[in-house]
Amino acid sequence: MSKNKNREKKLSIIPLGGVGEIGKNMTVIEYDGEILVIDAGLAFPEEEMLGIDFVIPDITYLKERKDRIRGLILTHGHEDHIGALPYVLREIDSVIYGTRLTLGLVEGKLREHQLLSEVSLRCVKAGDKVDIGPFTVEFVRVSHSIADVVALAISTPVGIIVHTADFKFDQTPIFTETPDFRKFAELGLRGVLCLLSDSTNAERPGYTMSERDVGEAFEEQFSRAEQRIIVATFASNIHRIQQVIDASWKFGRRIAVIGRSLENTVEIASNLGYLDIPDGMLIPTEEVDRMRADRLTIITTGTQGEPMSALTRMAMATHKKVGIRPGDTIIISASPIPGNEKDIGRTINHLFRQGADVVYDKFSCVHASGHASQEELKLMINLTCPKYFVPVHGEYRHLVKHAQLAEQVGIPSENTFILENGDVLELESSGRAYRAGKVEAGQVLVDGLGVGDVGYVVLRDRKVLAQDGIMVVVVTIDKQTGKVIAGPDIVSRGFVYVRESEALMKEAEAEVGEVISKCISNGVTEWNPIKNKIRESLAAFLYQKIRRRPMILPVVMEV
Repeated sequence: MSKNKNREKKLSIIPLGGVGEIGKNMTVIEYDGEILVIDAGLAFPEEEMLGIDFVIPDITYLKERKDRIRGLILTHGHEDHIGALPYVLREIDSVIYGTRLTLGLVEGKLREHQLLSEVSLRCVKAGDKVDIGPFTVEFVRVSHSIADVVALAISTPVGIIVHTADFKFDQTPIFTETPDFRKFAELGLRGVLCLLSDSTNAERPGYTMSERDVGEAFEEQFSRAEQRIIVATFASNIHRIQQVIDASWKFGRRIAVIGRSLENTVEIASNLGYLDIPDGMLIPTEEVDRMRADRLTIITTGTQGEPMSALTRMAMATHKKVGIRPGDTIIISASPIPGNEKDIGRTINHLFRQGADVVYDKFSCVHASGHASQEELKLMINLTCPKYFVPVHGEYRHLVKHAQLAEQVGIPSENTFILENGDVLELESSGRAYRAGKVEAGQVLVDGLGVGDVGYVVLRDRKVLAQDGIMVVVVTIDKQTGKVIAGPDIVSRGFVYVRESEALMKEAEAEVGEVISKCISNGVTEWNPIKNKIRESLAAFLYQKIRRRPMILPVVMEV
C-alpha cells in the first residue's frame, strides 16, 4: 500500500475573518481538499481608514481553491455575516445556503449588484439536515437580534464541529420559538469534537436581557410621551421594529419609516411574514408633517452616529423631510459599537440642543444585546461538552475572556485555541488537534466602486493630507534652453490660508526658485531629480519655519 493511501486525512478550521476583531466574519472548514465556507461579512472602517466605506475579508485562499468550494452557509442576515457576499461572489462560484429571511435580505443585496441571476440560493430552516460534499450540516435554532438565525452542527469524517453563530439563550423571545436546548444537549451526548462559539459579550457577567423586556420599556416610554416619538434602531433588528409597531398600535400612533436600509428591511420582512403591520398604520414620509404629534412614531436609522444616517441629519437639521421639534422623544435603541462612542455622543448632544428628550441605553432598558453573556456562554459549553474549544467573533480580549470561561467549566487550557485570522487548526480522526501554519488572510478595503485598490500607501497619503494639507509646486521649463519661463507657482489646500501667509508663500516660491537654478547650473535637466530636490528642500524649509509637513507635489512642465 502506498504512503499516500496511509496518509491520515485531516480536517482544517481556518478563520479568514471574525477573530481578534468585530465583524468581517468568515470561516473555512476543509476536509481532504473539499471546502465549506461559513458566512461572508464586512466590518466598518477604523477611524484612521479615511474615506473607506467598509472592510471585507481577503479571500485569496478561496480564490486559489475555488473549484473545491462545495457550499457557503450564511448563519443570519446581519451585515457582518452577509455584507461581503456580493464581492466574494465576483471571485468564487458557490451554492449559498441560508434561512428564508437571510436569503430575502441577500436577494436585495445581490439584485443591487446585478448578481442575483448568477447565484444559486438554497433555502433551509432550523431542524433541516443537508449533505454538502463530505459534510452533513444540521441547522439549529438560536436567538439573536434578528430572526431566522441558525447555529451549525457539522458532521465530518473526523467528528462533529459546532458553530454557534451569533447567539443568546433568550427564553422569552419575540414571535419565535426558544433556542433548541435539546439539540445542543443531544450533540453533546453524541460527542462534539470542536465548538466555535460567539465571544462578543464574554466580558459581561450574568445573562443577557430578554428582548421581551425591551418591549416593556418601550411601553413605559410611549405612555409618557406627549409629542412625536422617534425610535432609532438597527435596520436588521426586526424583533425590535415589531415591538415599536406594537407599542405604537397600543397607544394609537401611526408609524413612518425613514432610512433606505430600514425601508428595504421592513418591506422584505413584511412580504415574508416576519413583520405584522396593521393595515393603514404605515404612512409615507411625506405625511409626517401633517400628522398630529401625539399620534406619530418615526422609526429611523442612525444608532451609531453615522454622518449620513437619518437620525444624524435630523440632529444637525440637514434632513430634507424631518426636523427635530422641542418636546420630541428620541429613543436610541442600540448600544455603541466600539469606536463609535464619540459620534453617538455628538448626535445625542445635538438632539438635546434642539429641545428633544433623548432616551438611550445607558440610562434605560430600551436595548438588549443579541449576544450571550458569561452564564449563557458557560451553558453552551456544558450542553455541547466539546473536546476542543475555539472562541470566535470578538476582539482579542473577548477571545481570552471566553477561553478563561471555558477553563472554568472544565475545558483544559491546552484544548482551547485562540486563533488569529489565517491560522490553520488541524484536527485528526485520532482526536489530536494542533496549529498547522498560516494561510494568507487580512483585509480588503472597499472605497466607492473600488475593491482592494486602496492600500497602506493611499491611506498614509490621506492621513498626511488630513493632518498637514497639500502644496502643489508648478514650474514651466524651456525644453531647449532649460530656463524657467513660468513659475514657480505654489497652490496649497489645507495647509495655510494664503492671504494671511503671503510672506511665507513668497519665501517658499523663492526657495523653490533657488533649487531649480542650482539644478540647471549643475547640468541637471531630468524631471525626476529636479522634482525630488524641490520636494526635499521645500519640506525642510517649511518644517523649519512652521513645524508642519504638508504633502508636496512638484509639477515640472516642459514647453
